[in-house]
Amino acid sequence: MDLVPALEEPLRQPLKSVLGPATAKVMAEHLGLLTVGDLLHHYPRRYEERGQLTHLADLPMDEHVTVVAQVADARLHTFASAKAPRGKGQRLEVTITDGSGRLQLVFFGAGVHKPHKELLPGTRAMFAGKVSVFNRRLQLAHPAYELLRGDPEESVETWAGALIPIYPATAKLESWKIGKAIQTVLPTAQEAVDPLPDTLREGRGLVPLPEALLKIHRPHTKADIEDARSRLKWDEAFVLQVALARRRHADAQLPAVPRKPAPEGLLTAFDARLPFTLTDGQQRVSREIFDDLATDHPMHRLLQGEVGSGKTMVALRAMLAVVDAGGQAAMLAPTEVLAQQHHRSVVEMMGELAEGGMLGGAEQATKVVLLTGSMGAAARRHALLDLTTGEAGIVIGTHALIEDKVQFHDLGLVVVDEQHRFGVEQRDALRGKGKQPPHLLVMTATPIPRTVAMTVFGDLETSVLDQLPAGRSPIASHVVPAADKPHFLSRAWERVREEVENGHQAYVVCPRIGDEEDDPKKSGKKKSPEDEAEKRPPLAVLDVADQLTKGPLQGLRVEVLHGRMHPDDKDAVMRRFAAGETHVLVATTVIEVGVNVPNATAMVIMDADRFGVSQLHQLRGRVGRGSAPGLCLLVTEMPEASPARQRLGAVASTLDGFELSRIDLEQRREGDVLGQAQSGARTSLKVLAVIEDEEIIAEAREEATAVVANDPELTRLPALRTALDALLDEEREQYLEKG
Repeated sequence: MDLVPALEEPLRQPLKSVLGPATAKVMAEHLGLLTVGDLLHHYPRRYEERGQLTHLADLPMDEHVTVVAQVADARLHTFASAKAPRGKGQRLEVTITDGSGRLQLVFFGAGVHKPHKELLPGTRAMFAGKVSVFNRRLQLAHPAYELLRGDPEESVETWAGALIPIYPATAKLESWKIGKAIQTVLPTAQEAVDPLPDTLREGRGLVPLPEALLKIHRPHTKADIEDARSRLKWDEAFVLQVALARRRHADAQLPAVPRKPAPEGLLTAFDARLPFTLTDGQQRVSREIFDDLATDHPMHRLLQGEVGSGKTMVALRAMLAVVDAGGQAAMLAPTEVLAQQHHRSVVEMMGELAEGGMLGGAEQATKVVLLTGSMGAAARRHALLDLTTGEAGIVIGTHALIEDKVQFHDLGLVVVDEQHRFGVEQRDALRGKGKQPPHLLVMTATPIPRTVAMTVFGDLETSVLDQLPAGRSPIASHVVPAADKPHFLSRAWERVREEVENGHQAYVVCPRIGDEEDDPKKSGKKKSPEDEAEKRPPLAVLDVADQLTKGPLQGLRVEVLHGRMHPDDKDAVMRRFAAGETHVLVATTVIEVGVNVPNATAMVIMDADRFGVSQLHQLRGRVGRGSAPGLCLLVTEMPEASPARQRLGAVASTLDGFELSRIDLEQRREGDVLGQAQSGARTSLKVLAVIEDEEIIAEAREEATAVVANDPELTRLPALRTALDALLDEEREQYLEKG
């Protein structure tokens, strides 16, 4: 919301720089802060009181933290090393305390002299560094620090009670340096133009924006912080919801061709050949979709469901309904493996109904074609022709569907599988291939709490499938602490053998492929002690497969699958695994979504702490898809008390994806909710917490809808219009809307 020239002034410019050029450069490159306004909207993560100390027991592993603590003791050790063979190497170990817990700081070599003089027992300071584990204890290697000395002018009480803002920082720029930079630009906060309409702000008793900015960066009391946060949360929620409301408003104006399935057509024939009855949830959601398809403006619906709840079946019935009504349907999958798998399962489910124009095809049949980047030229030509003539009613493909050469006869429905894998432009390009805007169904297997759906998928109507089809088996999940209890890992491999002996199959998932060349940025550089203190690299598919074949799984047929294999090879591996010819598949997360092998009953996830909660839940959903119970083992070397272990414990304790998505969200930074990696823009959520602030989001949505209904172009609210432009450039506004 960089609203006025003073706030739009760059932090870094050739002639006069608001900050020193080095600081401005780090802020731009590492924190994405380019203007005075950006810096003013870089809010403190939390506040420490000088007289109080941080709770050291709760520090997150592997994160850059800032703590306020007191030095308990400092010891200088000498040691021999390759660089200092005569025992002249020096290591300073400093223990800091918060009165209950302790944390070790370590400094090496020439870096020991200054801290050795300054960090005397009893000294209070702010320390910043990355938390790692060494000898099973938490430590900060080579932290930056700032001594907390009372200003001689201040009384002890004022000094001890002062609130110290702790800013989101990086290894290159500590919190206290960011704080000093913000104090430099804070006077310009007076010029911030308020995006909230006066009636809304006064009606809700919110402080003006300039006052909120002053209070968040320089609070005198905890009440100041509360006032500022309440106000800034409303800014974020409201401006975001206005963007979404404008998008909904625009979409409601678009025309679309209503698609009603023909009586006794393809859909009826398909339903008649199903060997099972649809769940109540599938029937309910199908009705919601068919009602939308029958209207004359485009459907925008999000279909979210538990792993294995039968979303593909619901999507296929929607596609058949559109084909019945004379249109075509396209399904966009994120990977070739998934596109091929979807194509195979759709053709199998449809049987002779998928053999349109072929001998033996049923009377109502259509053609189902596959289109991927790696297809041969002849097959590709065939597929393109079938789409142009309308011979193919259903096409399933990867982003190859989006290319200019691809023309449809009459595209009526676009189904996007696993929406978080696609950028907006890709989806738009596909939707642009219809004569009129096609209907859109977005599927996600990551259950999304209601407020997140309201925030991220603001224009999509949401349908939820929360019941599993009959015949699905429960999945038992356990954490395997490989470092504490190595015999647990040996037992895990025995369990895999037992599953194979009982006629089943297993997956082993690793975070890395293992044929990566060394990162050019890292090679040639001398490693800092902090890097040395880093953990080992994540386990890799190729290494693990090799070790298992020679060791605990010797004699079993083990194959590997990863994203850099040739598509034909990937498909061949998947076919052999699906046919039961391979016992164990060692893979990266390419198997995360949509892979369906009912005979696979066990999954071992190596370095499970390197995956996110929803990713683990997705992976686990690949087993237990048949009648035999599933088993998922989460292998980790993280210590018992670490947050990573608690996260794995949470995954092991529940199969409820909605519960897990809540946990996931509470543990991740809020900004991730908007998937900033996908939009390329900086996150817009800084103080709004989508789980806790459900009420504000719901109220902001109502207010925004009313504002947009009265004034869609916001002509009477120029400050809000400016705030919107700053938050959402054109691309980001579309990104938000399309989820």
